[in-house]
Amino acid sequence: MEAGGKEMLKMPDPKRMLALLIAWTAISCSSWGAETSVYSSAAEPPAGMQINTEHGTSTIEPSFSSGQKRRKKKQSRREAMSWVTLQQRFPGSFVIWGPRQYRRVALTFDDVPDPRYTPKVLETLARYKVRATFFVVGSRAAKYPAMVQRMRREGHIIGNHSYDHAVFSRISRYAFEQQIWKTDWILRPLAGYSPKFIRPPYGEITPQQVALLRSWGYIVVNWDVDSVDWKSLDSNSILINIKKTLQPGSIILQHAGGGEGQDLSGTIAALPRLIRLLHSKGYQIVTLPELLNRPEARGRRFR
Repeated sequence: MEAGGKEMLKMPDPKRMLALLIAWTAISCSSWGAETSVYSSAAEPPAGMQINTEHGTSTIEPSFSSGQKRRKKKQSRREAMSWVTLQQRFPGSFVIWGPRQYRRVALTFDDVPDPRYTPKVLETLARYKVRATFFVVGSRAAKYPAMVQRMRREGHIIGNHSYDHAVFSRISRYAFEQQIWKTDWILRPLAGYSPKFIRPPYGEITPQQVALLRSWGYIVVNWDVDSVDWKSLDSNSILINIKKTLQPGSIILQHAGGGEGQDLSGTIAALPRLIRLLHSKGYQIVTLPELLNRPEARGRRFR
């Protein structure tokens, strides 16, 4: 202002300005944090993801390497719908069950080979002249190649179950591709073909990954009957779980290999009873290629 009697404007008090700045910053941060929290809680999990919300948090259960599985005893309604949605979105490339008009079912066994349990499962299947589908972990196949060769020699179907049981929905595209191709490279000489069927560990996979696998000629196969045998259940409990959702066209999930601390003796004891039960109810036990009317190999066979 000009001099000459007019009062000059006073400069703002520095302390007052500092207090106002701190208050504004606190309010802004509070509002941003609230918006972030709402966004996070409202976000949908990836299709097929099994989320543990028992205590109000979204966390994955312990990993395969620790001997525990991430599967819940029963999928939630939203999770089950996500698989159905994937099956509708990728017909023939993402499968939960086979045709319902025929009284046929497929036995599938995950996490093989395992010297503790896989031979016993193979012995039972041979005794009852039943063929099944085994989803093989690449790192285990590299360690026990003779067991994979025995599966093929005895007429069973071999599928890809990742290299080291990674959670597909939580890894990068590069890591995902490595899980698929490393396992394929190991299995091709053992099975005599590049397996067409893939089962994602824990059943977890994203739509983008399904689309990528479809472009490579794979079929993703999950299940509609879960024995829940990975919880080290007794044979009676396993049979009860299977009978809950069993119907024509069912794909039955069991395990012929496990992590440290897992006891699959219930699976071994239940298998003869399950085969007899299915036969008594008029079911024909078939492999996935027979159930889905699709070839076992992706591309040409090698021998």
